[in-house]
Amino acid sequence: MSSLTKQRSVQQDFREKMDEDELLNCMRCGFCLPACPTYIETGKEYYSPRGRIALMKAVRDGMIDAYEEVEHTLNVCLGCRACEPVCPAGVKYGHLLEEARHIFEQHKARSLPVKAVRKTVFEGLFPHQSRMQAATSLVGFYQRSGLQKVARKIGFLKLFPKMMAEMEKILPDVPKKKEMKGRRRHFPPIGEKKATVAFFAGCLMDTLFLKTNENTIRLLQLAGCEVVVPENQGCCGALHGHSGEKEKAKELAKRNIEAFEQTDADHIVLNAGGCGGYLVDYDHLLKDEKDWRERAKRFKNKVKDMTEILVELEFHKNVPLHLPGQILTYQDSCHLRNVMGVHDAPRKLLQAIEGAAFVELEGADKCCGSAGIYNILQPEMANQILDHKMEKVKMTNACTIVTTNPGCLMQMKMGIERHGLSGTMRAVHIADLLMEASVEKGNMGLQ
Repeated sequence: MSSLTKQRSVQQDFREKMDEDELLNCMRCGFCLPACPTYIETGKEYYSPRGRIALMKAVRDGMIDAYEEVEHTLNVCLGCRACEPVCPAGVKYGHLLEEARHIFEQHKARSLPVKAVRKTVFEGLFPHQSRMQAATSLVGFYQRSGLQKVARKIGFLKLFPKMMAEMEKILPDVPKKKEMKGRRRHFPPIGEKKATVAFFAGCLMDTLFLKTNENTIRLLQLAGCEVVVPENQGCCGALHGHSGEKEKAKELAKRNIEAFEQTDADHIVLNAGGCGGYLVDYDHLLKDEKDWRERAKRFKNKVKDMTEILVELEFHKNVPLHLPGQILTYQDSCHLRNVMGVHDAPRKLLQAIEGAAFVELEGADKCCGSAGIYNILQPEMANQILDHKMEKVKMTNACTIVTTNPGCLMQMKMGIERHGLSGTMRAVHIADLLMEASVEKGNMGLQ
């Protein structure tokens, strides 16, 4: 395809697929600027939401043909959507960003090796939980067999990019494959039944972070929930959607909708803010498909974060929570806060823990730099954002950083390592911390 033909094709797709009304809704007021992490770090207009929207509109109107530069600008965006809550016009920037990325991806000429890697990841791995379990179990074998100790001792990890070596240090202890496969699908409430919930297990959460999922289910049981875990559910599709693989994301959305429709649950509950932000956007993802859009809306209306359910059922008032004296602080999950609108619930739960003091983190609403796989694809910007985040964390004097998303958890652990704080500070998922706090009061052996 010639350069001119490609330009015309991209422009045509922008005209047909980009929401012109949404593009025009941006008033260029600048309210988004102080909320945007990449604008804060660079001070450059084209790294701001309004700047990126202006570039999208310029492509659509045929006023610009430097598509590689435009695509790079969009890829530097974290997709945290912090611009949306502060936008007086209510522009759905996240929807525009994903559509633009999808269009560019459709017209991108990738090398055969890159195509093979993307096909393996997006089609061969994440949509298939059994393969996720197999891949994750290899990491577990590396940890348990002694290979990890040997690799660290001889300096083998120095042969890999610095980011990969840092990631290896903060991986959680991976469960055995038989533990991942032998999970139950139904859990009765502890005490009086107050609700029936269907648990969205996720892909990485149900492998790499299986213990956190188990703790989440136990907390829901303690809150009086009957918990069902639909067997045919799978990856939420966020990784695909954020990477321009829109059609594959749709397939995964439909699969999850079908799986949860088979339950008679009051709510669909999850413990990963990144997944939640994508699940509640299923109605937008499938808006052009007549047979699915209403089903997607019904699905969306049932989705809740675990912290919302726990607070609604007054878990923090009915279950004694206690920890040894320590300062806690909380880093918001961007999509939990900016897309799902959950701000107060996690803080109420943390403030209810006796023996611990909660200190608000300045800039907790700002992205930590994880953003899915952003810290792998854009390590320089991600680390710059993380280093500034850690300076704020230090000001709290906290020894425990609490998160509500696996990516945030890994990123904050990375920050602790980078700043030499591993001996005095830890990062934990809120489900694990709450379970730890309830275990202090003797709530062991939940069934």
